[in-house]
Amino acid sequence: MASLHRKQAHHACFLIILFLFFSLPSFSVSLSEAEASYLTRRRLLTLKNHYELPDDFQYELDIADTFPNERLKKAYRALQAWKLAVYSDPQNMTANWVGADVCSYTGVFCAPALDDPKIEVVAGIDLNHGDIAGHLPPELGLLTDLALFHINSNRFCGIIPSSFSNLVLMFEFDVSNNRFVGHFPLVVLEWPSAKYLDLRYNDFEGEIPSTLFTKEFDAIFLNNNRFNSLIPETIGNSTVSVVSFANNEFHGCIPSTIGQMSNLNQILFLGNKLSGCFPPEIGNLVNLTVFDVSNNDFIGQLPESLSSLQNLEIMDVSNNELRGSVSGGLCKLPKLANFTFSFNYFDGEDAACATSKGSEKLFDDSQNCLANRPMQKDANKCSTVLKKSVDCGNCGGGSSSPGVPSTFEDPYDQSPSPRYRSPPPPVVTPPSPSETSVPSSPPSPIESSPPISTPSPPPPVNSPPPPVHSPPPPVHSPPPPVHSPPPPVHSPPPPVHSPPPPVYSPPPPIHSPPPPVYSPPPPVHSPPPPVYSPPPPVHSPPPPVYSPPPPPVQSPPPPTASPPPPPSHDSSPPPSFEDVILPPNIGFQYASPPPPLFPAISFMTTSCSIVILFTLS
Repeated sequence: MASLHRKQAHHACFLIILFLFFSLPSFSVSLSEAEASYLTRRRLLTLKNHYELPDDFQYELDIADTFPNERLKKAYRALQAWKLAVYSDPQNMTANWVGADVCSYTGVFCAPALDDPKIEVVAGIDLNHGDIAGHLPPELGLLTDLALFHINSNRFCGIIPSSFSNLVLMFEFDVSNNRFVGHFPLVVLEWPSAKYLDLRYNDFEGEIPSTLFTKEFDAIFLNNNRFNSLIPETIGNSTVSVVSFANNEFHGCIPSTIGQMSNLNQILFLGNKLSGCFPPEIGNLVNLTVFDVSNNDFIGQLPESLSSLQNLEIMDVSNNELRGSVSGGLCKLPKLANFTFSFNYFDGEDAACATSKGSEKLFDDSQNCLANRPMQKDANKCSTVLKKSVDCGNCGGGSSSPGVPSTFEDPYDQSPSPRYRSPPPPVVTPPSPSETSVPSSPPSPIESSPPISTPSPPPPVNSPPPPVHSPPPPVHSPPPPVHSPPPPVHSPPPPVHSPPPPVYSPPPPIHSPPPPVYSPPPPVHSPPPPVYSPPPPVHSPPPPVYSPPPPPVQSPPPPTASPPPPPSHDSSPPPSFEDVILPPNIGFQYASPPPPLFPAISFMTTSCSIVILFTLS
């Protein structure tokens, strides 16, 4: 009898447990809206092939509003998915991303569609200097009318989704100064109209695809990443006017094909592991204004062909193992205002290369092996190195110059954790379609000011403009004032093959030679003229280095209302449109670490623990 009572008691307890289990809201079979949204986000995290968006995938939302057209509805889905992928938005830039009117969202710009001017589409996104933390969801591949994508100076992490290959109208792509990782984003090679590519100040790594330099870009910025390949031979096919390889781990020699880059205006190799001798073909770059190869392992002599660079304004070959004599033909170039050849093993120089204190030219010959010149290397050290033969065919790399520290502390670095082996060198910011030049804060030999943030240009008004191979020829003029005081920078745009658009800033005097600073402005409506003078102090420093990431500035949209014609060297610059004034965006310092990729994981772990404990009890 007692046994029967025990069985009945156990049975009753079991029924009570089952009742409690199924009656608790947390374990209900039906899902709340928040739980459904969370599960959808978790599914996105399992997508294969680098966040590719499957054709059958639908991000289902309960949309009560109606949309003027299906493309704006897709844009709503994409932007809502992106908002869910944001973990921190200190400036509340995405706070008004609510409702069906996506064209009113902060940083989102609409324009008539290229293929159907009667309908509005999302043509540009500009969230520059928002200090936003998050990642790029694959749904952004639904924005197939997007021509301008500017998100520089934020804390976005992860990789560039493969679904971005759908954005075939892309014209300007700027993801600089974020926390992206992975190999070079091959999706950029799928954009036939792209002209401006800015990947600098991230953690991209690996090799640079050789096909990058077969595309008709006007500006490419790869500096301050972790790329570690050879410089591709295809560089000679490039149409760029500005390219920066600075502060990576590129190795090998400079390809001789460099002499075929007819549009080249500025090129930066500084801060890598490049070696070998300079190819004489560099002398063919008749439009070159800035050439910086400092902090590498180059050997041999300076080619005589460098005396042909009649437009050269800044040249820096410091911190290498160069030797021989510096010719008067080079030092007497008519526009050469800043020539640094310190920390090498030169044992001779023309009298024109030894400038006096009162000279308007800044030439630095210190720490060489020059007789009767101050601040030179020890004679024994010079003798030891100069006795060694030079093998210009050896491109395997070498050690740093004796007497030159292999790791430099950057007096100008405002970032909390610098990671580069040499002092932050100048970095170029390209000219691209817009009306104003963008500030960047290059350091001068005496003082330096941290870079500032500035508003960036609105996106295309009618999708991307026809290819423009390069902006107007170099004109020395300062950028107009912006919301935060921008320091003037040296940014001579490259030569053009068609009549250049007007330049909107008055030319300043050019008699005072500035420090070596090369940072052309980012995307702007009409390529900005170069400015070359020491930067004034500013108040909102962004990330590390001698040359900050290029924030675009207030200006009218670049793209035009006509579809891009096939690439041609005779194409004319895009027509201008009414100015769209953007509110100022104030940049931040990025001292805080990137947030966890998916904060909801900790919540799920806690929930799972509760389930287990409850079941056990």
